[in-house]
Amino acid sequence: MTTAVVVGSGPNGLAAAVELAAQGIEVTVLEAADEIGGGTRSGESILPGLLHDHCAAFHPMAPSSTFFRTRGLERYGLRWLRPEIDCAHPLDDGSAGVLRTSVRETAAGLGVDGPRWRRLFERNAADFELLAEDIMRPLVRVPRHPVRLARFGLPTLLPAAMLARGFRTEQARALFAGIAAHAYQPLTRPLSSAIGIGIITGGHHNGWVVAAGGSRSIPDAMAALLHDLGAKIETGVRIERAEQLPRADITIFDLTPESIADILGDRLPRGTARAFRHFRRSPGAFKVDFAVEGGVPWSSTAARSAGTVHLVGSFAATLAAEKAIAQGRMPERPFVLVGQQYLADPQRSAQDVHPVYSYAHVPHGYTGDATEAIIAQFERFAPGFRDRIVGMSVRSTTEMAAYNQNYVGGDIVTGAKDVRRLVFGPRISASPYTLGIPGMFQCSAATAPGPGAHGMCGYNAAHAALGQLACPARDHQ
Repeated sequence: MTTAVVVGSGPNGLAAAVELAAQGIEVTVLEAADEIGGGTRSGESILPGLLHDHCAAFHPMAPSSTFFRTRGLERYGLRWLRPEIDCAHPLDDGSAGVLRTSVRETAAGLGVDGPRWRRLFERNAADFELLAEDIMRPLVRVPRHPVRLARFGLPTLLPAAMLARGFRTEQARALFAGIAAHAYQPLTRPLSSAIGIGIITGGHHNGWVVAAGGSRSIPDAMAALLHDLGAKIETGVRIERAEQLPRADITIFDLTPESIADILGDRLPRGTARAFRHFRRSPGAFKVDFAVEGGVPWSSTAARSAGTVHLVGSFAATLAAEKAIAQGRMPERPFVLVGQQYLADPQRSAQDVHPVYSYAHVPHGYTGDATEAIIAQFERFAPGFRDRIVGMSVRSTTEMAAYNQNYVGGDIVTGAKDVRRLVFGPRISASPYTLGIPGMFQCSAATAPGPGAHGMCGYNAAHAALGQLACPARDHQ
């Protein structure tokens, strides 16, 4: 029987394992931590009964991914829930840019910018499941839907700052820039619009959904499916050297390029090893979770109903904050992403005490304490917030890396998302999942289509492995 080993049990590793096991391959998943899930774990980190997501929280792309559409994980308890408002970006004057699932409702709230918002997103959102077949695969290949992809892709080539300046209102500019900032790069760079446009388009199709019962419900459902497919999952097994790897026909790593290079050493082709050891990292995340009595007292009405809230202020402030962290400087007022998942999933709360999730964008490897800067941003847009805090849990960039070895220096998106890495991944190759060693592949968020709990990096890597099994003479480089 053909055998496979998957190293790492994040959503991509588990998706790869599912795809292989579904083809009758004997699969073993090896996880260094005591719990599966990577960035999709959740837990009661502050108070009993108060559930916080540890990293991945909102999943606008996942419901449309080929993996989730074809594997029927709802049979294993996975349910997507949607807040009333997907995202609010409050401004200092009390107004806010507001993103709703409906393109038309979002556009209506943006006044004179509504028609332009509809032109950018309405048609693409309607076609998103077909569009996803191309944007969730490597870009260097013949598209399945070239006209749709071209219509979607042309605006993504622009710097996010340039695209945002096309809007006339501060609300629309700040809203778009704040979502583009999820890419963790200066918004003046080419292709810096791509991730933001993808998130907005996917969200207009699916909503910024959360998983009922916490993001941990995603790996739990995948593990249940793997059990039914006869696969094995072993936790507490850390692979540090190639000699520790079980013999297998296929080995897939849901690890960073640096970790793969450390494990495989001189087995890697020289060019691949060089690219992996010089892998360029993204700025980091400094995470603070709160237990908040009565919820956050937002000044903005929209923020009170929003699953996600961006705290930074104006369009100009967003540009300045993202530029600073890319240059290694900690801004006085950082970009802070707030999650109020309990609004869609009330079971996460403990009576009137609610779990509020937040992290600040900080320089890579930041060694300071951003807790007060985060609280100050809350106070700026929700005066009295500090008085409602009944507990908090802090995870610095160093602690993020200890929690998940893929999050080096607090980098939760697994590498810089600049032009080269968006197009090719960790190394320049037409086959981004192969490692240049027959039977060995990578599937972390460093590969296409990048970060998120959509499982498509793993899905794509598994199908590359299946293709190599079917045609062993194909180029492995």
